[in-house]
Amino acid sequence: MMPSFILLYLKGIAMGAADAVPGVSGGTIAFISGIYEELILSIRSFDRRAAALLSRWDFAAFWRHVHGTFLAVLLAGIATSILIFSRVILFWLGRYPVLVWAFFFGLIVASILAVGRRIGARSPAVLGLGGLGVLLGYYITVAVPAQTPETLGFVFLSGMIAICAMILPGISGSFILVLLSKYEYIFTAIRDFNLSVIAVFGCGCGIGILSFSHLLNWTLRRWHAPTIAMLTGLMIGSLNKVWPWKIVVETYVTSHGKVKPLLWQNTLPAGYLESTGLPPYTAAALLAAFVGFMLVYLLERLSARMPAGPSIRQRYSRSVGDLPLEEIEEGPRQG
Repeated sequence: MMPSFILLYLKGIAMGAADAVPGVSGGTIAFISGIYEELILSIRSFDRRAAALLSRWDFAAFWRHVHGTFLAVLLAGIATSILIFSRVILFWLGRYPVLVWAFFFGLIVASILAVGRRIGARSPAVLGLGGLGVLLGYYITVAVPAQTPETLGFVFLSGMIAICAMILPGISGSFILVLLSKYEYIFTAIRDFNLSVIAVFGCGCGIGILSFSHLLNWTLRRWHAPTIAMLTGLMIGSLNKVWPWKIVVETYVTSHGKVKPLLWQNTLPAGYLESTGLPPYTAAALLAAFVGFMLVYLLERLSARMPAGPSIRQRYSRSVGDLPLEEIEEGPRQG
């Protein structure tokens, strides 16, 4: 049992590291590591039944119903990673952007292959939705960030929107924050422990993920193949964002007076060298992409080799999942 908790914690760390980078989705890591549907179903379990159990102070049944151990271990890994990588990844992006983006490019390519194999049926409608996902993913990567307020109300709204993207493979919640001009603001608040901003943003994330998980779980149950095809397409479209060699074509000034890139144009290593005068690190970038690819490949293989315990639906049915809501709210019937 302990090795499985350690592996789950490491998956959480990988998800947090991915979510800290604009262009990479923690949902992708969850998907290729085999915990995606369990994550969505666990989040969705915060429902009327869970509220009824809490109202009866039945914390043990509530914990089993929401699969609390799974969520606690995973969230601990994500939180650990964000606290660490919010500094480390931003530092590496500032010093060695080509190598960082190359690493994530390889990671996403491997993720596309891993997720694409799970589509199943490949009818014209399913493939069409995959193509729609490619177009949507590409459009999101080329959208121009807007200038937005820094009020707590908008921070709450940003949390609601970003968290929905964070649990979707292919759409980066961090990049959504970039589009909303809140990426630097939120991560600066995390770095500086600005509790008011963190709390409001966290509340927005909580409301957003509880609402969106119900919709996503419903689509996965009703239309599994089309949903997976759409998510795979989103990842393919997102590759435009993580191409290693970029030229800044437009900048903007933050509220603190710092000049930040706004729009990029992808180019080849030779064009990067000619336009920026900086070394393209072609060989090192290819190696970084290979390392990212192999990391996902090995993570997928390791997850496949782990002993498969009872499914989350089976665990719920052994706790309170099959009890009528009235029995939970009113207590067991007598006689």
